[in-house]
Parts: sequence; structure tokens; C-alpha cells
Amino acid sequence: MKILLLGSGGREYTMALKMAESELLTKLYIAPGNGGTEKFGENVNLGGEDFGSIKAFVLDKEIEMVIIGPEAPLVAGIVDFFKADSSISHVPLIGPDKLGATLEGSKDFAKEFMARHNIPTAAYQTFTSETVNKGKLFLETLSAPFVLKADGLAGGKGVLILNNLEEAKSELEAMLLGNKFGQASESVVIEEFLDGIELSVFVLTDGKDYLILPEAKDYKRIGEGDTGLNTGGMGAVSPVPFAPGSFLQKVEDRIVKPTIEGFQKDGYDYKGFVFIGLMNIKGDPFVIEYNVRMGDPETEVVFPRIKTDLVSLFKATAEQNLSNIKLEISDDTALTVMMVSGGYPESYPKGKIITGTENVKDGLVIHAGTKKVNGKLETSGGRVISCTAFGDSIIEAQKKAYLMADQICYDGLYFRKDIGNDLK
Repeated sequence: MKILLLGSGGREYTMALKMAESELLTKLYIAPGNGGTEKFGENVNLGGEDFGSIKAFVLDKEIEMVIIGPEAPLVAGIVDFFKADSSISHVPLIGPDKLGATLEGSKDFAKEFMARHNIPTAAYQTFTSETVNKGKLFLETLSAPFVLKADGLAGGKGVLILNNLEEAKSELEAMLLGNKFGQASESVVIEEFLDGIELSVFVLTDGKDYLILPEAKDYKRIGEGDTGLNTGGMGAVSPVPFAPGSFLQKVEDRIVKPTIEGFQKDGYDYKGFVFIGLMNIKGDPFVIEYNVRMGDPETEVVFPRIKTDLVSLFKATAEQNLSNIKLEISDDTALTVMMVSGGYPESYPKGKIITGTENVKDGLVIHAGTKKVNGKLETSGGRVISCTAFGDSIIEAQKKAYLMADQICYDGLYFRKDIGNDLK
């Protein structure tokens, strides 16, 4: 099978790695890929939202399946674009249609979906520039911390959690009136703070049936002890010690089943991943957010634990045949540490020479923001490389992951040294 994978990060590197293990794969193209994905296929210079060029490539190379890694092409409607064009409508895509993708594209839309289908979540209200004063009054009815979420896509950085009421009011103004997150914060969701332990559950659905993939916990803040600015993710662990058993059963019964049923009732064409961000509050799960693709860096610990052929999973998804698939999962603990550029998540330099990746033998060096320039590996993004290690326990996997990280060098390198500490 000839497959085109859209994306360039650690998520797509890990997907490419797993697909390359499949006997069903004859040729993999990664668009645009990164400095490491060329090990598994051919990098091609295509933008994920350049639908016309993607169509031409699919026809020229006789692509038989398209996997969409990031959210932007899905929210922009790539699935609808393929369905509407008779020359490519036969090519299956792994990802939801534009309506389904709005679950990630609009937090207000997602909240309304949860309310409609009785899925447990935090109380909320949505405000715009015209109702900013009502938003301030609503903040006064809440207790700290105050949670403000940009309604649209903000690269994982559009959520503010603030302890001071006046600061929360000021930030609400900055988001709605000051264009803080651009178009993403033209509307802002204010919701009650859920006090618990955060984790993510991942589901693969063919539109009628589903498989629950390994859960994970990620670490969003730049600083140790979960301090500082939000990032796209500084590390992750899978499995999460408290999740298996009764808690995950509650997640399936109260959240996963009504979510998939909700897709059917609301008429979404949804064949792909559902990323459910959860809060465990005294043993009960509440939804924080939906994403319509796999997480990053969660993919870097979830996919390596999946023993079932990944291409066969995608094929079954496209053919609505997931009910006949038995998912095999490794018992190993996987832990990943994200190495980032100095200055991230704010401005940072690019083009720093990376050395030492070839010295790592035990674990996976997963490329994210890297590129090859004249045969040399350089930084090209804020999150550069993820080091994923495996063990019988979090302690063992953590020790191995940090040994890996210590062997890699580039100017300005930074990583958190406490990934997994709260779960040991």
C-alpha cells in the first residue's frame, strides 16, 4: 500500500516508524517530514493545507491512503475536499470531516457537543469582544483558579490558568480586545477549574466501532514542577498508574461510548483518532477538551506500546472493520523527554547543529523540529527531539530516557528533568 502521511513533528516521525514495520506498506511519503523521517520513506515538499497540490501528488503517485497527523488540515476540511472530488474520492483518509474536526477547531462547539450528549465536563460560558464585560462579571462568580481558553486553534498555547481575579480580567481583555491569540481568541471560553489529575485517553474509531489505545499523561508547562508558560508538551508517560481498571471503565462508559454515539447522531463522517483530555477528580473522569488527532508528545509513548500492525489498523478504520481487530499492547512503561530550543515557547533561534543522536543505542530518538542541511542535522523548531525509553517501571524508563538526553547536544538545548516524578 502506498501511503501519504501529512505532518512534520515527533508525532509523524513515530507514526512513520511504526508504519515502516508493516508488511502492508510498499511506499511511504511524508509531507513535509523532518530531518529523521527520511529513514522510513520519502520526504516531499507539500503543505498540509495546500489541497490542490496534495490532490495532484495523490494522483501522480497513485496514493492509496492519506494519514493526517496535525489538526490544521482537518479543521480546514481536507476530508470534505477529497469526498467532493470524484478523481480522489476513492482514496481513504484517516481523520474526521470538517464538521467533526470542529470539536478541536472550536472549544465552544465541543462544549455544546458534550452538553448535548451528557458527557461530564466543567461548567462554562463563552464570550466575545462585544460581551467582554459580561465575561468579567462571570469571572466574579467563580473561585480561583480561573480558566480562560481561546476558542480556536492556538498551537496548544491558548489556555490560561490564573489565580488572580484582576489578572484574569486583564487577560480576558487581552484575548478578546488585544488580539493576544489572533483569530483563535475572537471568542473565549471561561470555565470552572477542575482540581484533579490530568491524563489523556486515545480512541481510534471507524465511525461505528472503536478501539481504546494506551492512555498517557503529558507535561505542558515549560518549567519543572509544572511552572511557567504552556508549551506543546515537554514529555509524556504511558501507561498512567491510576488509570487501568475501574477508572478506565468509567471513561469508556461515561465518555467514549456517548462520544462515538454522538458522532453518529450528529452526522459526522468520523474515521480517525479522538484525543480525549481528561481530569480524574476523586476517581471520576471529566472531559477538559477533545482533539481530533493524536497528541504530541503522547504519540511518542502511545504508539511504541502498540504491537498490532499500524497499517492494518488504518486499513480496518477505512473499511469500517475495527470490530474484527484485536489490539495488542506492550506491558512496558514508556517515558519520553522533549528537548527544546532555548527561548521556547517564545522566540527561539533555528539552525543549531545537533550532535550525539548516533550515540544513543537504548531507546528511540524521535525527531520533531529537525532538518538536514548539507548532510548535517540542525534545529528547525521549538520542540526539537524527543527521547523515548522503556522499562518495567516509570523509574527504569525515566532513568534510561535521561541517559539518552544527556548524549545529545546543540546550542541552547533545554529539557525538563522531572518528567514522570509525580507518578512514581
